[in-house]
Amino acid sequence: MPSAGTPIRRYVALGDSSTEGLDDPKAAGGYRGWSERLAQHIAVSQGDDLEYANLAIRGRSTREVRGEQLAAALALKPDFATLFVGTNDVTAPRFDEAQFAADFEAMQRALREADASVLSFTLPDLTPVMPLARFVRGRVLRMNDRIRESSARTGSLIVDFAAAPVTSDPRLWSDDRIHANSEGHARMAAALAQAIGLPGHDDWDAALAVLPQRSIGARAGAEIGWWARHFAPWIGRSLTGQTSGDGLEPKYPEPVDVSALE
Repeated sequence: MPSAGTPIRRYVALGDSSTEGLDDPKAAGGYRGWSERLAQHIAVSQGDDLEYANLAIRGRSTREVRGEQLAAALALKPDFATLFVGTNDVTAPRFDEAQFAADFEAMQRALREADASVLSFTLPDLTPVMPLARFVRGRVLRMNDRIRESSARTGSLIVDFAAAPVTSDPRLWSDDRIHANSEGHARMAAALAQAIGLPGHDDWDAALAVLPQRSIGARAGAEIGWWARHFAPWIGRSLTGQTSGDGLEPKYPEPVDVSALE
């Protein structure tokens, strides 16, 4: 992991829509997200220049991230990398746990062998956010176990979001219930900053204030709206073999100076 007193010069982020930044919009358009927020935390803490590249594209599976992003990441010669994948694997019709584990560890190991420090994290339990998530909860638990085991074997750092109750609070998730909202991304970035030893982020897992229960009618309306706006389109894409990332390119395929970011 980043050694105390040794600045990070180049940070490369690999992953899917979470790493891309959905749903943490910028005022000028596009998305910010936890990885960009983390890059800014690092730069502020170091008081020094930091180059940042984000290769993530929404909708990508772990196998696709390995095939499309790993070589590009290694070519950029980062000294620090984040890797988070798996959401699109566990929500697919079939979850190949062994293939996920092999691809995930291969990416962590390749980055570590290239002298990059690597930081990954587990996926929280989304059942309180999206009741349908209970159907893939077993897959998520197994995926998280594989992430923990791979991180231990490769010497990668891990933040166990699955062990932090606040990460399952619906108020940290966007309307689609799959992506964090701006507050959720801010908390994720703070947790990752704490994990690499940056000061001032100890309260990232503080619980939110208790809110009164919504009426049955309000809850039913929210469910109907979610099915219409998000679940039905996702089913449509799945049936036609499409993904939300078709035709998209990474937002920062080449390193940019963090000071130039919004």
